[in-house]
Amino acid sequence: MHKKVKVDMDPGIVCFQHCGPKVFCFSLPEHCPVCSADLADARFSLLPFRVPYPFVRASQYSCAVVIKPTTGDFLNDYYNSMDLHIGVTTSSGTIVEFDKNGLRRHHNDQWNQCLLLDQATPPWREHWDNTLMQICKQKHWSSRNYSEDRHNCYTFVLNFLKMLNYGNLSNAASNKTSFCEKFIIPRTTSAGKYISLYRKLKDTGCYVHKGGSNK
Repeated sequence: MHKKVKVDMDPGIVCFQHCGPKVFCFSLPEHCPVCSADLADARFSLLPFRVPYPFVRASQYSCAVVIKPTTGDFLNDYYNSMDLHIGVTTSSGTIVEFDKNGLRRHHNDQWNQCLLLDQATPPWREHWDNTLMQICKQKHWSSRNYSEDRHNCYTFVLNFLKMLNYGNLSNAASNKTSFCEKFIIPRTTSAGKYISLYRKLKDTGCYVHKGGSNK
């Protein structure tokens, strides 16, 4: 078993409630930013907890479908109108992607901040790898055949998933719009809330959510 290299890109957002509204920050302050009370011995209505980080390092997830921004990363560069790049991993965590450079296999650190769309269960690993090997042997996944609009990363992944015949994931892959609606939009929408919160904290260091007790 290969040793996992620690790449900690989680900024560590903390949430707590002391005197009313939820407070978000990168580290617990000495005093409540709402009422200025000393938090050392304070009674919290919601104990401090770390907000779940929505992104993953692709190479640590076997037999998975992952997405990332085509350029830059989610936390600092991504906006809703930007293009996304999709790829898959093998059972050993090797990233397989198709782009203007053709078909590539690697453990590129550009995939260290991704969204996990889905992952096959262990009994499917051998079939996943065999199917991926079959589609990679097809000659039309070359750089000269790449087209940003008609023959791109989505074309490659959706063709693989249709050939895989893996339940709902493969059924949705029969149509790009359907796949986006079922697997991509829900993940990016959820991640968007974390991204928005991170950017507020990056600018101010602390954010008080004044919309009541519900986030």
